[in-house]
Amino acid sequence: MKIGEASRRVGVNAHVLRHWHDMGVVVPNRAPSGHRIYTEEHIRRLRIVQACQSVGMSLAEVRLVLHRDEAGRAEVIEQRLRWIRTQRAQLEDAEMFLEHVVGCAHDLLTRCPDCTRYAARYSSGQHSTGDSAAVKSAL
Repeated sequence: MKIGEASRRVGVNAHVLRHWHDMGVVVPNRAPSGHRIYTEEHIRRLRIVQACQSVGMSLAEVRLVLHRDEAGRAEVIEQRLRWIRTQRAQLEDAEMFLEHVVGCAHDLLTRCPDCTRYAARYSSGQHSTGDSAAVKSAL
């Protein structure tokens, strides 16, 4: 299939597919006329690119992930997993804080020792450790 149909199938503009081609991420075949020709395998690869980008990977990282024998592939995946786990822990901390705030009896959050403890942890960078137990104890 030509680039227009491939772009419709994966839901991106054709210029995005051209860019991914130029970056060596997904390189389609070429027809004798020079047109890019995408196969079903290319479509599957394009969807993997989208999935990797949805978790924050750069095109350089995606290129490594797509090729099982690439040097540095495992490290890129492990790094992304650590980032996702940190983000999850930070979101859990924020959720616990906001759940507390909803029911907080203090007229100002600054008068609530639990809220100010969380804010102090947040501003000192301690929230990035993902220690949800510490947030629970603070709240």
